Amino acid sequence: MKYKALVTGGAGFVGSYIVDELIKKGHDVRILDNIEYQVHKGKIPDYLNKNAEYMFGDVLNRETLKKALEDVDVVFHEAAMVGVGQSMYDIARYVNVNTYGTALLLDTIVNGNYNLKKLLVASSMSIYGEGKYNCDDCGDVYPSLRKDEDMKKGEWEQKCPNCGKIVIPKPTDEEKPLISTSTYAQTKKHQEEMVLLTGKVYGIPSVALRYFNIFGPRQSLNNPYTGVCAIFSSRIKNNNSPVVYEDGNQARDFIHVKDIARANIMAMENKSADYGYFNVGTGNKKSILDIAEILINLYSRELKPEVTGQFRPGDIRHCYADITKIKEKIGFEPEHTFEKGMKELIEWAEKQEAKDEFEKVQKELKERGLISEEQ
Repeated sequence: MKYKALVTGGAGFVGSYIVDELIKKGHDVRILDNIEYQVHKGKIPDYLNKNAEYMFGDVLNRETLKKALEDVDVVFHEAAMVGVGQSMYDIARYVNVNTYGTALLLDTIVNGNYNLKKLLVASSMSIYGEGKYNCDDCGDVYPSLRKDEDMKKGEWEQKCPNCGKIVIPKPTDEEKPLISTSTYAQTKKHQEEMVLLTGKVYGIPSVALRYFNIFGPRQSLNNPYTGVCAIFSSRIKNNNSPVVYEDGNQARDFIHVKDIARANIMAMENKSADYGYFNVGTGNKKSILDIAEILINLYSRELKPEVTGQFRPGDIRHCYADITKIKEKIGFEPEHTFEKGMKELIEWAEKQEAKDEFEKVQKELKERGLISEEQ
């Protein structure tokens, strides 16, 4: 079946790949994007698909949304402010764009004469807070944030909330309690819950995809609030050592952006995904220190990661995906290996301008008490 799809944020990192996949499958695509300056630095990206229709406007404008939704069958809501640290002091902006922007989109849909067949929203692994852990004595446990006094002593690993023993990370499944530990995470939780609730009430099949740590070409190398692979790449390209917090052994699940786009298309096509929420990750974990060392090696630079022992209050220790549910429901499995994907990222990044603003951002966060003093 051929659809007309609206992709909000369709000029961005993830959105642009969803656009490419939709067009490859023969669908008509309209993009709504405000070309956020922090991401695009005032330039229209050169990777935009020429076969899509473009509306350069804002999800915070009702009239713009009305026009964008005309004759649309499917909506992929990817537009959002992204960045954990920045969200802790730019609170109103994140809540306005992410929470209110989604509310306005939903309000426009339910009060307009639109015949949507599907609504998909970009959720995030950040809504979990800490991942799932196992305690030898207490079984599966869900610790909350670590204590600052422990981290000041270099005690990084999570402890059992019941007996206080060190616990071992496990793959995090979708039923893990949500303990969102940043404004960004809270707004992604708002987006997910509003979309699924509204979809159920109005009979619009809706899906929330909880993205884990995404990497790949097109991720802004000039946005110091973006993903760790892009931040490290920007540092290394400018012959600066990547800065690693804590001891570097905190673990995340890194998934290639093309796999994220494919998961979206599969969720659109499959009725089994309707009204569901799904992890989109690989099920494998990599430490932040590993990422820094791999990138230095791939860029062939004579650098070493700078492990500072500093920490950011509110940061989680470990979280990686259990992808059993998305495998069983819609048959999704990641296709891009980490090694191949990283080489692809480097090949693309080598041709891109990269302004390293990490130190400016670090100073800003430190002044606001969002990074600890050096150990």
